[in-house]
Amino acid sequence: MYRYDSTDQRIIDERVAQYREQIARHLAGELTADELRPLRLQNGLYIQRHGPMLRIAIPYGMLAARQLRKLAEIARRYDRGVGHFTTRQNMQLNWPQFEETPDMLAELASVQMHAVQTSGNCVRNITTDAFAGRAPDEVVDPRPYCELLRQWSTFHPEFAFLPRKFKIAVNAAATDRAVIRAHDIGLDVQRNADGEIGFRVFVGGGLGRTPILGQVLRDFLPRQHLLTYLEAIIRLYNLYGR
Repeated sequence: MYRYDSTDQRIIDERVAQYREQIARHLAGELTADELRPLRLQNGLYIQRHGPMLRIAIPYGMLAARQLRKLAEIARRYDRGVGHFTTRQNMQLNWPQFEETPDMLAELASVQMHAVQTSGNCVRNITTDAFAGRAPDEVVDPRPYCELLRQWSTFHPEFAFLPRKFKIAVNAAATDRAVIRAHDIGLDVQRNADGEIGFRVFVGGGLGRTPILGQVLRDFLPRQHLLTYLEAIIRLYNLYGR
């Protein structure tokens, strides 16, 4: 799994410090609830009917043992000792105290975890097959492509305030266990006749009030064009809305 370098760690530590200041300003009456809303959402904090909910990112479902232990520790210390692992490979804590959420993010940062872009109208957590890397029916391990997309989409300045939340999933197996056609962009890893790696690209899928399956936009996209192609798709979505 990916491990932070010094730049990654500094960025996340700075984000925690920024969020801590924003919460302090709100508690002091210097930021209204409306002014705080887009700031807290970019750090994974919802306010629901019965209280706050913090959603923690688990990129493409990968956890180290020390990270899993930290999640358990946070759940015991700041919540009710339980957490909810979601279908999109996040973890949610449903009973944190609002004023303690900066401390929770600091604890996460100590084990190279965060809650950035787990809510709000942005590119969300990149997901894939739960058996990625060891599935006997996969073409290649999809996780390096998930990591590439994670790094590209995190803090992307153009896509922080999209018309709606935007979800991407990657499948590289004969059986689609990532349900890629239920995502805004679904990528199905392929090999062409020459053995080159590329992607069948699905767009426009989603769940909710009006579920719809994504449609094929391109049958084979060479892997070297992945980021520019996805950037073009999301730019159009950002311009023309839903």
